[in-house]
Amino acid sequence: MKTILILGAGLSASSLIRYLLENSNTYNWKIRIVDQDLDLVNRKINGHPNAIALSFNALDSLERQPEIKKADLVISMLPARFHVDVAKDCIALKTNLITPSYISQEMKELDEQAKAAGIIIMNEIGVDPGIDHMSAMKIIHAIQAKGAIVTSFKSFCGGLMAPESDNNPWNYKFTWNPRNVVLAGQGGASCFIDHNEYKYIPYNRLFGRLFTTGIEGYGEFDGYANRDSLSYRKTYGLETIPTIFRGTLRRPGFCPAWNVFIELGMTDNSYKMENSEFLTPRSFLNAFLPYRPYRSVEDKFRDFLREDRLDLFEKFEWLDIFDGTTKLDVKDASPAQLLEKLLVGKWVLEPADKDMLVMYHEFEYEFHGEHHSITSSMVNIGEDHTFTSMSNTVGLPVAIASKMILNGELTIKGVTLPIQPEVYNPILAELETFDIRFIEKEVQLDCKI
Repeated sequence: MKTILILGAGLSASSLIRYLLENSNTYNWKIRIVDQDLDLVNRKINGHPNAIALSFNALDSLERQPEIKKADLVISMLPARFHVDVAKDCIALKTNLITPSYISQEMKELDEQAKAAGIIIMNEIGVDPGIDHMSAMKIIHAIQAKGAIVTSFKSFCGGLMAPESDNNPWNYKFTWNPRNVVLAGQGGASCFIDHNEYKYIPYNRLFGRLFTTGIEGYGEFDGYANRDSLSYRKTYGLETIPTIFRGTLRRPGFCPAWNVFIELGMTDNSYKMENSEFLTPRSFLNAFLPYRPYRSVEDKFRDFLREDRLDLFEKFEWLDIFDGTTKLDVKDASPAQLLEKLLVGKWVLEPADKDMLVMYHEFEYEFHGEHHSITSSMVNIGEDHTFTSMSNTVGLPVAIASKMILNGELTIKGVTLPIQPEVYNPILAELETFDIRFIEKEVQLDCKI
């Protein structure tokens, strides 16, 4: 019997846990799951005989190590900042590790130690990062295999609402960590390369510099730049590519409205607001507007929006941002924390809601003096508010990679990510059985090289 230890049973772990439980009899797995919310784990296990709910501090190495020692594989669904410490324990105990998070520099530095320990530390095996890598590399390798040169790669991904559940003026609800949504784009300029020119978009301009794309059957989307596109040149073996860009998708209208929060200063996480626990949405907003005793908060906010953006007013009104009676009740809070509290109450998934994961790639390449383009798109609709598309597209690649490692089908060692054919081909093939599939279209462009 093989033992799998899962650290964390939050939103993105539901589909992972279900897959492992459903396959546990076939592959003789025992699954041990720890989370600070023991009731949550028990609900997800639902009495399955091959799983056990655990309650210990997964962030404490002394408590964590005895459980890692019992495991053949550890899956860390903890916040990304804890993965390196978990990896060090796995190296010491020679236990394979999977995380869906980005490889940090500290994690990269563990590569030789992981190889010496004879283990794999597979990172970036969720949706973004994860499915984006695998689906892109499959096409890039196919283009390169016929001797063509990739000249442009653009990639977008967004967690949105399915059309039947898209019922608020923001066209958005939280399907993953709200904190990450509120803080998106902060920490430096977004950088990419466009026709061999390096481009930079500072945070205060990020949601104003948009890229529009459409997907047949699903309409239009706006994309804003991810923070770092340039590092993917090395990741994808495209060091000399003239154009590379990665972005996040939202429905039209979201980004201009979000930009208002940024301009006001309500996404700032660098300081605490005085008496924050007593602020209502109305007084929170008013704190960022000028003192004009003879004008209402609504009128001051309209002044801030200006005539050309007054059509956005409805979005903010829908958030109950002018509510002057309900306290946000977060002590010693930053503006970003108060904004998160406000939004969580409004952008909540209802039991009947379904989310939607959209991914879109666009490639251009040169072959025999001709210019070609390939588009590849994936749209996946969630099952319900538990087994969301976000949970499926994050959890299923992790689960399938777990199966491959435990069955000896994946023999790579060291710190890695899923960009090798022996990793992405079987995972993408199995994902299609869960209706996570890409539709590719290729055209020859008019211009000659």
